[in-house]
Amino acid sequence: MSLDSDVIVDRRRIRRKLTFWRLVAAVVVLAAVVVVGVLATPAGRSSLSVSNSIARVNIEGLIRSDQQRVEALERLEKSSAAAVIVHINSPGGTTAGSEQLYDALTRLKAKKPLVVVVEGLAASGGYIGALAADHIIAQQSSLVGSIGVLFQFPNFTELMKTVGVKVEEVKSSPLKAAPNGFEPTSPEARAALDALVKDSYAWFRGLVKARRGMDEALLEKVADGRVFTGRQAVELKLVDQLGDEKTAVAWLVAEKKIKSDLPVRDFKLTPRFGDMTFLRAVASVSLDALGLSAIARQIELAGVTGAVDQLALDGMLALWRPAASN
Repeated sequence: MSLDSDVIVDRRRIRRKLTFWRLVAAVVVLAAVVVVGVLATPAGRSSLSVSNSIARVNIEGLIRSDQQRVEALERLEKSSAAAVIVHINSPGGTTAGSEQLYDALTRLKAKKPLVVVVEGLAASGGYIGALAADHIIAQQSSLVGSIGVLFQFPNFTELMKTVGVKVEEVKSSPLKAAPNGFEPTSPEARAALDALVKDSYAWFRGLVKARRGMDEALLEKVADGRVFTGRQAVELKLVDQLGDEKTAVAWLVAEKKIKSDLPVRDFKLTPRFGDMTFLRAVASVSLDALGLSAIARQIELAGVTGAVDQLALDGMLALWRPAASN
């Protein structure tokens, strides 16, 4: 009976040791996976690839507030990249998001030479971002400008009358949640919105005037909401030069004394740990091989899942949209 007890105790001791070393091995494997995964993600690769090179940053599509983009640009500030070329192809977005982008690029420019290349479109908020650079280059047929601000909202009043629906509300003051789209916009609400738009428009105009060195006469000419081709924009001082990325590199070499043989490499504005699919898959397989399949399932359940990014352009917009054709 005593012998059986000793065997049971020994077996339990061996199992505890085996479990301990399995956990140690799992930690080591996870650490290795994280390191490899970071280097495999676009952000991880880009942080290394821009060393001793000119960093290429792409700003595309609708612009809105994006703290991850700000943090990525801050990492670029601290990198060993010699200079930055920002490619912009954007119709704009929210005024707040465009201002955030402008501020982040301005801080980056204080640390590294920065030039903007307009790929196809730098309108409204896209042009606000471009204003951070000391030199703006555009292609001849690029569209630039659309200096202005708007506040859009649908009004369903007539439709609701047709279908016989009425929305009732109790609010603390007449301008609370105005306009709401369910009732005609009052003169007071329209005046309040008009004040918001005019204040943001004045800020936009002042930014263009200061950054592009315009007098009032020229500012009045370019700040009526129109877009201009690259050829027109040069004459109107909205951009400095016609060309492409090669033109930008030549400017950096001539004006900022950047070495002419430096390569231009992509710097991704993605989260540092943005792509976790690879990490989840390897970690799950590794833990399962170590006999910890339950932990592997928990990691899979708690992993980062891809979510559809719902773009909500709320508030005032600095956005250019051509009229839809019939």
